[in-house]
Amino acid sequence: MKKEIKLRYGMNPHQHPARLFVEHGALPIKVLNGRPGTINLLDALNSWQLVRELRQTLDLPAAASFKHVSPAGAAVAVPLSDSQREAAFAADLELSPLATAYVRARGADRISSFGDWIALSDTVDVSTARLIKREVSDGVIAPAFSAPALEILREKKKGNYCILQMDADYEAPTMERREIFGLTLEQKRNTAVPVASDLSNIVTANKHLPERATRDMLVAMIALKYTQSNSVCFVYDGQVIGMGAGQQSRIHCTRLAADKADTWFLRQQPRVLELPFRANIGRTARDNGIDQFLLDQQTPAEEANWLESFNQRPQRLSQEEKRAWLDGVSGVVMGSDAFFPFRDSIDRASASGVSAVVQPGGSMRDTAVTAACDEYGMVMVFTGTRLFHH
Repeated sequence: MKKEIKLRYGMNPHQHPARLFVEHGALPIKVLNGRPGTINLLDALNSWQLVRELRQTLDLPAAASFKHVSPAGAAVAVPLSDSQREAAFAADLELSPLATAYVRARGADRISSFGDWIALSDTVDVSTARLIKREVSDGVIAPAFSAPALEILREKKKGNYCILQMDADYEAPTMERREIFGLTLEQKRNTAVPVASDLSNIVTANKHLPERATRDMLVAMIALKYTQSNSVCFVYDGQVIGMGAGQQSRIHCTRLAADKADTWFLRQQPRVLELPFRANIGRTARDNGIDQFLLDQQTPAEEANWLESFNQRPQRLSQEEKRAWLDGVSGVVMGSDAFFPFRDSIDRASASGVSAVVQPGGSMRDTAVTAACDEYGMVMVFTGTRLFHH
């Protein structure tokens, strides 16, 4: 029985030796290729739990794109629209359901997903492997890999791409421990898996919670459960489109998530889809070019740098054009891992198409936050369950 894996290094290259081990039984994880480090394992084990719970709860293939122990994106296999395919550089690809989930997860925040760790809920097929092979990524974890898919992935990064196989039947012990500065913390593992029955306490005047919003609330809560706190998540069409992670202020989480969601929608604006990139410009450079194109202010050096990607100088979108496009957005779900202490997050969310909110509740200002939702006609659910993750 394999009880230990020697790691490349710990949190940083100078932290070695490092290892992953179990004191009892066998490791539920196998290294099929490459050599992981500590951060790889932290991303792998957190992201695996996220996609496993999405799969269990929504019965759809799921994927996550992780960076520094938080999801840059997560999604289930909801079919992509033509504009979504084009914005994700997937218009010409044949996508299996699992590949569709990863296109969505990777497409949530393509800038942040550069060099990501990938988690997949189902057996990795050739369609998904081909998609992964063309992206800049550090590794992948999944319950199984088809033989052709594994062969494709083993060619990545000159044969050093990290591939981990997770025992899908593995259940962790109820109690978990963490050692910090020579001291050991112990707690009951967070075994609360968000389900549809958690969404019964609708506190706003608007009580209409469509099936689509229910699905997206579950995606938001499960994603938040494995995101560094404080965190706020925007979800649309079965995928995270903006994650505000690890901020000390709730409103800063909301602003970060909302700004990312705005960018996700603006990437599908016709003028953005038609940007005149030079033929030899790759996807990463295009992502950076689009990101720079959508910025409101730049230094002269920044302006000159991103313009090198284009055949001709593109005409920027005006504030009025951006606002007109975003004003057509609706049906977005906003989730929070803890209560909103003020109405400011609701006000910011209203400018980014949020129609439904899910949060634990429990603030002294719950009434004021609910009143703000009522002003905008939003539906808001209190779950009563905080989802902090550190």
